[in-house]
Amino acid sequence: MAIASKSPWMAIVLLSFSLMASLSSAFYLPGVAPADFQKRDPLLVKVNKLTSIKTQLPYSYYSLPYCKPDVIVDSAENLGEVLRGDRIENSPYVFEMREPKMCQIVCKVTLGEKEAKELKEKIEDEYRVNMILDNLPLVVPIKRLDQDSATIYQHGFHVGVKGQYSGSKDEKYFIHNHLSFLVKYHKDEQKDLMRIVGFEVKPYSVKHEYEGQWDGNKTRLTTCDPHAKRLITSSDSPQEVDVNKEIVFTYDVDFLESDIKWASRWDTYLLMTDDQIHWFSIVNSLMIVLFLSGMVAMIMLRTLYRDISKYNELETQEEAQEETGWKLVHGDVFRPPVHSDWLCVYAGTGIQFFGMLLVTMIFAVLGFLSPSNRGGLMTAMLLLWVFMGLFAGYASARLYKLFKGSDWKNITLRTAFTFPGTVFAIFFVLNALIWGEKSSGAVPFTTMFALVLLWFGISVPLVFVGSYLGFKKPALEDPVKTNKIPRQIPEQAWYMNPLFSILIGGILPFGAVFIELFFILTSIWLHQFYYIFGFLFLVFIILIVTCAEISIVLCYFQLCSEDYLWWWRSYLTSGSSALYLFLYATFYFFTKLEITKFVSGILYFGYMLIASYAFFVLTGTIGFYACFLFTRLIYSSVKID
Repeated sequence: MAIASKSPWMAIVLLSFSLMASLSSAFYLPGVAPADFQKRDPLLVKVNKLTSIKTQLPYSYYSLPYCKPDVIVDSAENLGEVLRGDRIENSPYVFEMREPKMCQIVCKVTLGEKEAKELKEKIEDEYRVNMILDNLPLVVPIKRLDQDSATIYQHGFHVGVKGQYSGSKDEKYFIHNHLSFLVKYHKDEQKDLMRIVGFEVKPYSVKHEYEGQWDGNKTRLTTCDPHAKRLITSSDSPQEVDVNKEIVFTYDVDFLESDIKWASRWDTYLLMTDDQIHWFSIVNSLMIVLFLSGMVAMIMLRTLYRDISKYNELETQEEAQEETGWKLVHGDVFRPPVHSDWLCVYAGTGIQFFGMLLVTMIFAVLGFLSPSNRGGLMTAMLLLWVFMGLFAGYASARLYKLFKGSDWKNITLRTAFTFPGTVFAIFFVLNALIWGEKSSGAVPFTTMFALVLLWFGISVPLVFVGSYLGFKKPALEDPVKTNKIPRQIPEQAWYMNPLFSILIGGILPFGAVFIELFFILTSIWLHQFYYIFGFLFLVFIILIVTCAEISIVLCYFQLCSEDYLWWWRSYLTSGSSALYLFLYATFYFFTKLEITKFVSGILYFGYMLIASYAFFVLTGTIGFYACFLFTRLIYSSVKID
């Protein structure tokens, strides 16, 4: 309220951002048609990969000695799901709608040496079991100790826990072999149909005992008995994991009617974190960056207006010989830079990346990339990247022709292969490491072949088509003529040193995204849902503005000090924010993650290297094109003989 009294406009803007954020975080299209169930209809539970935030290596559910159905059937998976490491299969758990079950036996397993070792390793690495019912992931409700009513939901349940028997110092491993499921449903009173809106579980470790001989599902357990209404409510006598130990897997299932409508059933999963802190942090960051951007824009506009007026007045008074500053280098400012061909390649790649991100975010903000459509986001990004090759080829060819280049096919090949080739090489090495760990996260050969086919079969031809169209058009004309002999650049002040100004230039763009980056890294590496694309889109717009303005400001200072080598520096100025991104990722690794395996560490830094490389290409291109338009604008605004 204090803010509102001091600055009503600030309060209105803050409120608008908060409203937009809350809408964008909750609005989504469910992505799949709702399934209606009648009483006693079968509900099929599917199992997904085992995940761990300590190793980041997913494994198939049936890699552990869990109960198996008669025939294991893989669910159809899209490209994004396979790349995420999802392995969705059927399970022996079958429920009937609104038919509660108590202490149902699934199977009995006797552990061999290999099975016991694998279970202990997975418990040690804190692996979680993921299941799906009617496209909803399984969650474990946990009461917050610091708040009376707040409940947070964790994805999946732990394979087991480590602990000690009372009076003993030896650590033992205990498996969660009894699952108490709760299925929430919303009932349509008119049609007497039900839709599933929640899927929860409470896992227990119970050393089951039974009467007489083992008789499969008909065996009478003494530890829990549906006939005697004896339920499991605690893990007082847990099931130890060791060689030759018998483990009996059991489950309960209960049903609870809920007021939550089917269209809103994902809200529980998407609004799990302390959202108020998130909203305030992001809005605060946005307001600071907007304020800085506004100040920079005002300074630039006023200074430039004064410069242009002064230069034009000098021209009319025939005092051009006294001029100083950026007009002096008009004969060299559009001279092609060294390695201009590589600048064309990276500018084209940046346009491709920018187009992919822009379209993806627009679809995400509109709610088309629903979290219920697993792998949809990654699939959309891959396909958009492929089709944006057309714009990459066009942009690189237009710039190449401006530099009076003639070998357009060479530039086109480099545009089509440099960035994706580098990323694919790193990805291939990382995939080999995952394969070596026998993880389900390893991309199969068929999927790898499909990626190569998309690249060579669609992306490369589109880059060539775009390049051909771009090169066929007449070249852009420079606003001023370029001298034949390059002008000598005077000695520069220490703060205009290229390395110093490039490193300084990357701080502001990174500052625009670093808070949002924290939440993105948390969702990726700590396996949480990320669905605040409204804020992400706002941050993306702020990033574009910030990259453009910081590059223009530093480019202007550079030209004023009579240094006309702005082409590469404008790209590197905003592109250097990728260095800060990688440094922040390193900081995040050591402060927030508990990764212990060497391979997992390599995977983390490998994927963050790819992300930083992509961020470099994106921000560098934005800064470069901003400076390109800026220099053309100012040199076409002054009178030059």
